[in-house]
Amino acid sequence: MRVNLKVAILCVCVGLTLITVSVWTRCGGELSPFSRRHTKQQPIHGDEGERGGSEGTGLEEIDCQINGDYSIPCRREGDEVYLPFSFIHKYFEVYGKLASYDGYERFEWSHSYSKVYYPKGKYDPRGVFLYFENYNVELRERVKCISAAEGVPVSIQWQVQGYYYPTQIAQFGLAHYSKNLTEPEPRSRVLEDGSGVTSDWQGRILRQDGRLVFNTSDGSQILLKSDYVLDFIMSVDLMLRPGDNSSMTFVLQNREKKEIWFLHYVCSSVHIYAKDHDIYHGMNCEDGVWASLTRDLIVDLQKGLSFQEIPKRKLSRSKFKIASILLEGSGWLDNLTLSSSQHLPQFFAAARWFVKHQDPDTGGWPISVKRRGTQGMKDLQPGWLSAMGQGHGISVLSRAYYLSGDSTYLEAALKALGPFHVDSRRTGAGVTAHFLGHLPWYEEYPTQPPSFVLNGFVYSLIGLYDLLTLGPPARDASMLFHQGMASLKKLLLLFDTGSGSNYDLRHFSIGCAPNIARWDYHATHVNQLLLLATIDPDPILSNTAHRWARYMMGKRAPHN
Repeated sequence: MRVNLKVAILCVCVGLTLITVSVWTRCGGELSPFSRRHTKQQPIHGDEGERGGSEGTGLEEIDCQINGDYSIPCRREGDEVYLPFSFIHKYFEVYGKLASYDGYERFEWSHSYSKVYYPKGKYDPRGVFLYFENYNVELRERVKCISAAEGVPVSIQWQVQGYYYPTQIAQFGLAHYSKNLTEPEPRSRVLEDGSGVTSDWQGRILRQDGRLVFNTSDGSQILLKSDYVLDFIMSVDLMLRPGDNSSMTFVLQNREKKEIWFLHYVCSSVHIYAKDHDIYHGMNCEDGVWASLTRDLIVDLQKGLSFQEIPKRKLSRSKFKIASILLEGSGWLDNLTLSSSQHLPQFFAAARWFVKHQDPDTGGWPISVKRRGTQGMKDLQPGWLSAMGQGHGISVLSRAYYLSGDSTYLEAALKALGPFHVDSRRTGAGVTAHFLGHLPWYEEYPTQPPSFVLNGFVYSLIGLYDLLTLGPPARDASMLFHQGMASLKKLLLLFDTGSGSNYDLRHFSIGCAPNIARWDYHATHVNQLLLLATIDPDPILSNTAHRWARYMMGKRAPHN
């Protein structure tokens, strides 16, 4: 009987706790005099208007004094005091939501909003890159568009006009490489190849040498009516005459709202321009030079809407169709295809960018914009190099060489090792700093004084490992990798806060407060260490990774 009574009391307490949380989560939401970082999962909020106050619940109102600094309204039942979760969420940076299962509501509490990916086996430098098959780089807000000239992202992270950022370009390429390995074979249909497969174009066209030739100098238009849905990855070989205002246009229609949008691919050095329902993407046009385009039409539409600051909305592919395709001006067209995906062409666009834009003297990929340093650190001036960008670029080039056998990619990857041998104080030439003047550290941001960013350093190690597995030509990569791993093992625990991890060691470099990693960066640290632990059996890697993963579940280091 005593056991049953205890169980009954416990059930009543749990029930009252759930009721209190669901009813009073609004209380105190704006009373805290401090701000927290933006979080991906919002706190839950009750609805006082529908649920009522404390009348009839057995709970009484009480003020809670927070560290003698301010107060918030709480609820009391006997000796038990209930604080609103909206306050707990902000104060302790924890997360929660009401969830319903089979008609029953429950409250789900979590200490982190990020996810740990546990490796299924030893890291394969020819396989998926970490968990990048989950990345959609082109949809990030700091990506202005995918350049129609280069086929890679244009960043606006530090400059609104847009620039090419090696780290972002590499992540774009590695994401598509990984998706190619994890997703099913794409659907694909050829619309026009000038010979074997042709379409019913309306207007003046010719088919010559297996290509479609068009000319609308008389002011006419060439039109292909369509009703294509679901598959919006367009690829085409195109040669436009730049002096004839030549363009290729895809007319997209929202099938529910009947709204029409025009995606124009034109000869222009401007990355993207949009006005009303017309969105223009600039591509390279040279007489006699073919351009191979691979475009995600829905992404191109989304970026056009963002460019016009139209209220953000996620576009559902299932709601759109390609109503028609227009050709204007003059030029040649071949191999026009629509697919559900085209990951390898997008990957190789990134690989070609790294070959084309590598500095021939340093082997680096200079970053063309200024990055402001934190207080106490100098700004990074245009032309700076990033160890993370170098490492990511090497990871792309190593995979491109593996897939294609083209030695151009291997040569570029080997040349990219140069900055790892140069001190990071030499702006535009080196990326290696030394902790206490002794331990080499590959700097994501070569600040002065050094900042010792953890995730960028580990990404550079992974790039070095990807290259060293190619064999004897990459002996230098092997030396740099093992040198870096030795530094990581000696310095890793300096990043441990006992409840999370530090993003960098700026508190050591400039004597400021620690720069504690957001949960998404902390999860990246865990995932990186788990990967390295499949390569190197040293327990400091696996033990630290598992301890840091427990921090994400609310575990803490013991107190004295």
